Amino acid sequence: MSIYVIAEIGINHNGDIETAKKLIDVAKDAGADAVKFQKRTIDLVYTKEMLDSPRESPWGTTQREQKEGLEFGKAEYDEVDRYCKEKGIDWFASAWDIESQKFLAQYNCKYNKIASAMIVDKNFLKEVASEGRHTFISTGMTDVAMIDAAVEIFQDAKCPYELMHCMSTYPMEDTDANLNCINTLRQRYDCAVGYSGHEVGLAVSYAAAAMGITSLERHITLSRSMYGSDQSASVEPEGFRRLVGAVRKIELAMGDGVLGIHEKEVPVANKLRAHIAS
Repeated sequence: MSIYVIAEIGINHNGDIETAKKLIDVAKDAGADAVKFQKRTIDLVYTKEMLDSPRESPWGTTQREQKEGLEFGKAEYDEVDRYCKEKGIDWFASAWDIESQKFLAQYNCKYNKIASAMIVDKNFLKEVASEGRHTFISTGMTDVAMIDAAVEIFQDAKCPYELMHCMSTYPMEDTDANLNCINTLRQRYDCAVGYSGHEVGLAVSYAAAAMGITSLERHITLSRSMYGSDQSASVEPEGFRRLVGAVRKIELAMGDGVLGIHEKEVPVANKLRAHIAS
């Protein structure tokens, strides 16, 4: 089965639908299978005190103005839905609260996504699992007990899921990747396991692809110099094209693991062993 490549747009569109469309184009042109966004109900996810606190941004001088400036509403998601269907690419989003999850349900996307921050919210997990959609569950900032509890909720609901190994630092240092957790998760939970990466560069994602992951998620951006907290941990268009192309080559190169002489080796063997007596 081919690795399902997810281009995480998140909030890297900076509240602009035209930027979002350009990022969708980048993902489609590179050969990604899906784009993913993030959805928050601002007054549920953040406290009033936090929202009233100062923050300089292109949208104003408070945290509220910054958060609201980044957030897409129904008009924007209607256009995302239309544009992705036109382009022939899947889309879905990770919600950060139950209200946002219910909002996203109207689009009937194929998949759901549990962000690492939300894996400890049991009520939220139950809401997502109740929809019965295949769900990608990121495991950043978790211990075994937290993952056990999340998996139990999805199993009890008979909701299909896969775990995604993740290290929630932005950007992640390569030495912190601990990719062997992919095997640990697969062995402990006997399920499909993907990788959600926040590193600078592509080498760690290549290594993950060679470890039998079923999905790969990387943030994308038009330019890492753009405004936004996730831009520095994102991949620019040319890099993302290289990433998807290399992942597809790695999939082919892994083969089936069966030992034996390949048919293409037979004439070479006959030539190079001609001097050896039978």
